[in-house]
Amino acid sequence: MSSPLDRVDTSTAHSARVYDYILGGKDHYLVDIEAGDAMCRHWPSLPVHMRENRLFMHRAGRFLAREKGIRQFLDVGTGLPTAPNLHEVVQEVAPESHVVYVDNDPIVLAHARALLQSSPEGATAYVDADMHDPDAILDSPEMRALIDLDQPVGLMVIGMLHFILPPADGQLVRRLLDPLPSGSYLAMTIGTADFAPEEVGRVAEEYARQNMPMVLRDLPTTTSFFDGLDLVEPGVTQVHKWRPGSGQRDVRDRDIAMYGAVARKP
Repeated sequence: MSSPLDRVDTSTAHSARVYDYILGGKDHYLVDIEAGDAMCRHWPSLPVHMRENRLFMHRAGRFLAREKGIRQFLDVGTGLPTAPNLHEVVQEVAPESHVVYVDNDPIVLAHARALLQSSPEGATAYVDADMHDPDAILDSPEMRALIDLDQPVGLMVIGMLHFILPPADGQLVRRLLDPLPSGSYLAMTIGTADFAPEEVGRVAEEYARQNMPMVLRDLPTTTSFFDGLDLVEPGVTQVHKWRPGSGQRDVRDRDIAMYGAVARKP
């Protein structure tokens, strides 16, 4: 029987593995190290930026579970498991929560199945699919088994959209939102060059050289992805400014190249 790892291409950097390397993980290859080092030379703040993106996910997940009563989550573009993962955050609040993780990298698949274990009261599952094919996500047996579309869902699209090029970007987000009932929420982070245009622009060029083209969006474009939804305060802001906790570390705006927001589907 073939393993997901048989599909790994160790000759090409992958965004999830570069992210893992820069955040101090161990599930990456030399090509990912070289790409990550090149990106950090262009912008030494990249690890701070990536860490704050992850912390936004923790705060948004906890907010939805604790303050909005969301008990089922769809996490698209999961990336490699890095504790705490989304199910650990939300099941700490509500152990009965269900989380469906989605990614298309075989290393993520192997590690997710091994490590993303639910609390006894709740459930987790992993879907091997691409955001470019939303029907494969929505029609998956895992999604149908764990997500009740008669109840609100927390859709998490964290650190993904800058790898989805227009004009498909908004259409794909809407396709994932369309079947979710009223009272569901979208939590999303979106890359920008608004605060350090030269440095972040060079990082984007490096991603493109590594065959990972990306698009960086300004504030009006970012905000447009939430059209028709009810933004939760403070609206669209840099991720480190979205409902920071009392223990939030001091972070400079120019070290963060990601907008984030949470919004309710009416």
